[in-house]
Amino acid sequence: MLAGRRQLPLWLKLAFSLWILFWAPTYVVLIGAQNFFWLCDLANFLLLVGLWTESRRLLSMQLLSVLLVGVLWAVDVGTALVTGVHPIGGTEYMFDPGHPPVTRALSLFHLILPIVAVFAVSRLGYDRPAIFWQTALTWLVIPLSYVFTDPERNINWVQGPFGQPQDSLDPLVYLVGLMLLWPLVIYLPVHLLLIGLQHWRVRHRQ
Repeated sequence: MLAGRRQLPLWLKLAFSLWILFWAPTYVVLIGAQNFFWLCDLANFLLLVGLWTESRRLLSMQLLSVLLVGVLWAVDVGTALVTGVHPIGGTEYMFDPGHPPVTRALSLFHLILPIVAVFAVSRLGYDRPAIFWQTALTWLVIPLSYVFTDPERNINWVQGPFGQPQDSLDPLVYLVGLMLLWPLVIYLPVHLLLIGLQHWRVRHRQ
């Protein structure tokens, strides 16, 4: 960021701050602080810091974290809403009356975070090393989720894919596989897309 020059609008920073001030305490009261171990939930806090500091790296990391996940989440919820079938899985809680309606409504942040991250990175530019930093963060959060969260919550799918427990593999073998696959399946496609867009912009500016 250029010294003394803001590239992200103040209204966005203030609006996102108000969102965090409402969302975070509500989640703690209704479903507990363990939920913040979810990488997509953690992205809320990291995006907030990234917006105020205008950190290309931090914002790029969270774009990797939320873009593809947000699209898949929207596809799964939208398809289930229309057909009653979850083609991917993991969003069944959105239709579970056992979950508080307020938390289900707040979970729509999965649609908002990609928009915020895309806007911020489009202003500041994509930081290519972000994929390595986000991978390192993921490799920290996934084991912590396994150790410090209730197994039945299956946070970050550490107990099984698509929200369902698995017993085909040894738990630690599965966990290592999850840590390896997450960056390859979730982050790498977005990283390659963003690099491609960077090259496209450079060619069309010449």
